[in-house]
Amino acid sequence: MKRLNLADCFDPDGERFGIPTYPWRYAPDDLATRRQLRTRGLRPGGQDIAAQILRPRRRREPLTAYLYRIDLARPVRPMTPARWAALAKANAARRRCPECDRDAGYVIPTSLGACVTCAFPEEQRVA
Repeated sequence: MKRLNLADCFDPDGERFGIPTYPWRYAPDDLATRRQLRTRGLRPGGQDIAAQILRPRRRREPLTAYLYRIDLARPVRPMTPARWAALAKANAARRRCPECDRDAGYVIPTSLGACVTCAFPEEQRVA
């Protein structure tokens, strides 16, 4: 793929990429990414992607961030007691070791699949 420079990423009419495209840090003020919406207490609310940002990188594909219109964004739904309970239950399940069935006190890494004590039993012996 041809390497993009900053000028190649500027397509406000969407002729080249199909949707309006801006270089990194050059997006209009009325558009925001999901993360930027979230910091304002908003969510996309079912609207379609309005534009995208491309950030050229050396020897790799460019980074893409999708933009949404701020005026069409909706407020984030508040956490209810039932949602808090479900989140606490999910986090507790991530801490429980499937081998020894104990609460590890931390989120068990998926790379190990078990708590450190069960994953490396030979290193737990005291000499």
